[in-house]
Amino acid sequence: MIDTLQMIFFTLIALGVLVTVHEFGHFWVARRCGVKVLRFSIGFGPPLLRWNDRRGTEYVIAALPLGGYVKMLDEREAPVADTERSEAFNTKTVWQRMAVVVAGPAANFLLAIAAFWIVYLLGIQGVAPIVGQVADGTVAARAGLESGQEILAVDGEPTPTWQALGEQLVRRIGEEGIISFTVKYPGSTLEYTTEAELRGWQVDTDNPDPIGSIGIDLYTPEILPVAALVVEGDPADQAGLESGDRILRVNGDAIESWSAWVESVRSRPGQSLAVAVQRGEQVLDLTIIPKGVVQANGETVGQVGMTVKMPEWPEQMIRKIDYGPLAALGAASHQTWRTTGLVLDSIKKMLTGLISPKHLSGPITIAKVAGASAQYGVASYLGFLALLSVSLGVLNLLPVPVLDGGHLLYYLIEAVKGSPVSEKIQMAGYRVGLFLVIGLMVMALYNDVSRL
Repeated sequence: MIDTLQMIFFTLIALGVLVTVHEFGHFWVARRCGVKVLRFSIGFGPPLLRWNDRRGTEYVIAALPLGGYVKMLDEREAPVADTERSEAFNTKTVWQRMAVVVAGPAANFLLAIAAFWIVYLLGIQGVAPIVGQVADGTVAARAGLESGQEILAVDGEPTPTWQALGEQLVRRIGEEGIISFTVKYPGSTLEYTTEAELRGWQVDTDNPDPIGSIGIDLYTPEILPVAALVVEGDPADQAGLESGDRILRVNGDAIESWSAWVESVRSRPGQSLAVAVQRGEQVLDLTIIPKGVVQANGETVGQVGMTVKMPEWPEQMIRKIDYGPLAALGAASHQTWRTTGLVLDSIKKMLTGLISPKHLSGPITIAKVAGASAQYGVASYLGFLALLSVSLGVLNLLPVPVLDGGHLLYYLIEAVKGSPVSEKIQMAGYRVGLFLVIGLMVMALYNDVSRL
């Protein structure tokens, strides 16, 4: 319950920030262009809070926080007094109207740069991508990657951490052609590049893992079956298990790893387990009966109520990159540019069939990622916010009527031909655009529910 509330809270924070910044972009430029703003609303539906400023603009925080809008004085929507006509949006030059429209998405890109800037100022830390195992018949196997190698770059783009490797691989999903890996062996400074054909490589839509899908199982320290936390009142606690205990045997079978212990417990709900544990110099015999827990798919698995003691990463595998204010700004701008390219490329691949539309995500996935990123810390949450902000900016600039990009398209046509696009054509375009947007929203929501 607490996790769900946290997920909802951080999702609302993210959406609130994105919508406010986007609409403020429209608002700020509209005011600079002399347009009278009647209402600045965050959310839709019944107002929860409202107030007015000295220029007559009404500010509203509404009940449904899934968007917002800036309502401007416009003769096409309501009669305008002659004394206020110069402040109406429709009376402004086409270039001023274009500036107002572009300002919203532009504000989202600026927000992304600001978020990435803070992330880089905090410093980038991660684990070096060291190859653990390579699956036969995969892209990694065709490239000749071997256990123990560190992947330094993909297609010439540096990959100092797991995250950087994953991001670079995502850019090649669904493509044909050659992918290159720059690698080195442990303890060596010699670098070399190896290549493989992608042949339309894809990732699983339900569990997207680009690193695993390419055939690489990255090295992780061995996780031993040592208890870190024992939940009070759960079966492990009732049996006398304590923090620091190491599981040695279950029903006489040796347990060498945490995964082996988990499998033993999950496969025996309600069954009595004879468990030998090591506590200091002693070996104790305990009896634990895992409780049965029903999963989302209807399967019942065993749980005992304990967490594992995570191993320390070898110091030589930790990568830490620090940035000064100016260097961080440059890196943030570059990352925003790269992310914009990735979003556009993904849209193109979906339209051309190179990747499945099942990769499209909706509000449920956004909420889950928001909650998870917040748990990982400020930098992770800001990175998620920046990615979402770039996505919002790019999607709003698509030339689809009802979106900012659709309005921009009409104004560009007006600038070229010297007169506005006819109302009939605009309304027809809006209907088509509304159908497309609603269709995408329904598809994204369907994908979310399917993943559940």
